Amino acid sequence: MKHKINLALQVLPRATDKDSYTLVDEAIEIIKQSGLNYRVCPFETVIEGYYDELMEVVKKVHEACYAAGTETMMTYIKIQSSAQNHVTIDNKMEKYDNQ
Repeated sequence: MKHKINLALQVLPRATDKDSYTLVDEAIEIIKQSGLNYRVCPFETVIEGYYDELMEVVKKVHEACYAAGTETMMTYIKIQSSAQNHVTIDNKMEKYDNQ
C-alpha cells in the first residue's frame, strides 16, 4: 500500500495482579514513542501511518503489554484505507475539533 491509512487499535489486557488501565498505558506509550500521528479515544487509539509501520507498532504494543505483566489480551483492529489518497485523522476530525 502506497498511501497512509488509519488503524484503530483496542487492546484489552488482563492480569491477575495488575490494573488493566495501567497495562493500556503501556500500549499508549509504545504508540507515543512511534512518532506517528495518533489520537487516544475512550475505547481505542487511532494511529495514522503506512501499513507496515503500523503493524510493527501493533507487534510492539503486544510485546510491551506482556512484558508489563499481561496474562491474556484481546485485540481489535480496524483499518481505513484508500487506493487514491492518504487517509488522515485530521481530514476526518477537523470539523469536530472545535466543538
